[in-house]
Amino acid sequence: MRLETALSGRLRRLACDLAADCRGIAATEFAFIVPLMLVMFFGTVEFCSAIAVQRKVTLMARTMSDLTSQSTSVGDSDFTNFFAASSGIMYPYATSPLNSTITELYVDPKTMQATVKWSKGSAPRATGTPVGIPPALLVSGTYLIFSEVNYQYVPTIGYVMAKTGVNLSDVAYTRPRQSTCVYLAPATGC
Repeated sequence: MRLETALSGRLRRLACDLAADCRGIAATEFAFIVPLMLVMFFGTVEFCSAIAVQRKVTLMARTMSDLTSQSTSVGDSDFTNFFAASSGIMYPYATSPLNSTITELYVDPKTMQATVKWSKGSAPRATGTPVGIPPALLVSGTYLIFSEVNYQYVPTIGYVMAKTGVNLSDVAYTRPRQSTCVYLAPATGC
């Protein structure tokens, strides 16, 4: 009986000593917090990179539309230069998952619908096909330069964002500045 009492008392003292010992609390808290903090850190980095790429996609769409609208006539060499100049905007990000198209639209006065006059790029639109545009741009008998950019942003660390990537896209509309329309030499005219 005396052995049981001594053993029981000793176990109680050990349990109290263990409960009072605070030497490993910081390490335990650190082990719980570090994975959460790393996920938050890398998530913030990936999210900020995606926002930067989206901004570049927007700038690229505007640049392509702007460069084209400043011309009176364009040819294949001009399109090569427009696409090269606008692709430079994507630096330092890769340009391999990038699709861009420049299209001239005509707003038919009878139907008040925008249709394709010509289109060049990664996914050119067929001539004569209708394109939905904002109602404020539907001005009877006018031309519009319409640029589209699509980019597949694939995050470096796929645990925080979608592993397959996020599709980023933007469009821009401008009116021809030097003439009524921009000729695609030698095929089309106004």
